[in-house]
Amino acid sequence: MRQTLALPLLIAVFLPACNSHKTARSVDRAEAARPQETAEFVKAIQLPVSTSSHSLPVAMAMLPNPPAAGPFIAVQHKLQVASSDEKLQQAWDSVIRFCGTLQCEVTASSITARYGSSPASGNIALRVVPQDLPKLLTQVEKEGNIVQHSTLSEDKTTQVVDSEARIKNLTAYRDSLRAMLSRPALAIKDSVEIQEKLTDVQSDLDSQTTKRKILANETEKVAVEIEFRVKDAGSRRSPFAPLWTAVGEAGETLADSLGSVITFVVFVIPWMALLLLVAWLIRLLWPKRRGRKAALPATQVKS
Repeated sequence: MRQTLALPLLIAVFLPACNSHKTARSVDRAEAARPQETAEFVKAIQLPVSTSSHSLPVAMAMLPNPPAAGPFIAVQHKLQVASSDEKLQQAWDSVIRFCGTLQCEVTASSITARYGSSPASGNIALRVVPQDLPKLLTQVEKEGNIVQHSTLSEDKTTQVVDSEARIKNLTAYRDSLRAMLSRPALAIKDSVEIQEKLTDVQSDLDSQTTKRKILANETEKVAVEIEFRVKDAGSRRSPFAPLWTAVGEAGETLADSLGSVITFVVFVIPWMALLLLVAWLIRLLWPKRRGRKAALPATQVKS
């Protein structure tokens, strides 16, 4: 009977001790694992972010939300519009004003007035969203005849996916560095190194963000170049145009020759003045020298 009662008592005494021993061992293991986890975290943070194309699949596999696969196509339209000489300026202004009513921006524009035998001309470079492109082309057709229309396409999918992957990778790397920098009891040397790496990463991130914006502008909008020229400008040329051209070139040649002569005269005048002065001095001193030479033999004869 006593043995039967002693067995439960022994179990009740030793069981809490065993549990406490197991708990202490698990706590010690956790404490021992913390430095290792911290070292691995620091090592992972201090690894440089690779931006080569070979590491792109690995970086994309690590991302929680991989970027869209595209496709991302940059489209460009080139138009040549023929208009009358009187309406060319009006057509050029009308297209620019109409662009302002759409999701469109003018990136460059120029116009040249008629000068002599050279006809007037104009150029417009703009970017428009794809859904507004038909409206723009319809407006251009109203302003003149589209005599040439060419389209160019360039696939930018690889560049876009690569840029987005680098941005997400650099953003995660920057956030890890910031978390590391905010930890208490951080050594000054480690803080300086982390700040230097953080500056480099932020610079790379800004560069990639700018590149992505440029790619977005190229792929999300259509580039359109419009060239305005006068209709039948060559056929309206006067038959006497070659004659007037020759006369004009002859006048330019004569003017160039006169200019060369004037330049030569202005260059020679100072030297001519100097030569005249030297000749006058020689003429002034030469008779006196001849007189002395003539008087010297006469004196010798008398002696």
